[in-house]
Amino acid sequence: MESTESEQLEKATFGAGCFWGIEVTFRNTPGVVDTTVGYMGGHTENPSYQDVCSDRTGHAEVVQVTFNPNLVTYDQLLQVFWQAHDPTQFHRQGPDVGSQYRSVIFYHNESQRLMAETTKENWQQSPEFSGRLIVTEIVPADTFYRAEEYHQQYLIKRGMATCRI
Repeated sequence: MESTESEQLEKATFGAGCFWGIEVTFRNTPGVVDTTVGYMGGHTENPSYQDVCSDRTGHAEVVQVTFNPNLVTYDQLLQVFWQAHDPTQFHRQGPDVGSQYRSVIFYHNESQRLMAETTKENWQQSPEFSGRLIVTEIVPADTFYRAEEYHQQYLIKRGMATCRI
């Protein structure tokens, strides 16, 4: 059977604070085919943005990345993730505070888990994080709940390149 392009695509899911900014970072990464923001890792079914912002659902704001592994590797996506946020901040990123803003990698298979753990160890040993503990969780992917449509490509819809003013 001939392989189609869609069969070659893979998924990766990352939480690195507010999903608006990290979505842009991954969308602009060559080899990324699609990005979708949503919620993962909690105990409430079909949570809304307001539910997740209450910090009572257990969900993280995440970006689910669909990528072509022939154009960008999972390891390269991990490097983008580590560089795009501060993985030493516990349940926050900058002014955004709460477990929904935690640093987390949701792995979709054993290979992703091993690569995530290896890169976390490597980054922890780098001079950049000397004396600071990386608190990023590495956990199995579970149900992904797509965020409301107004959150999808939020910044681009508003003509903004980043969340920073």
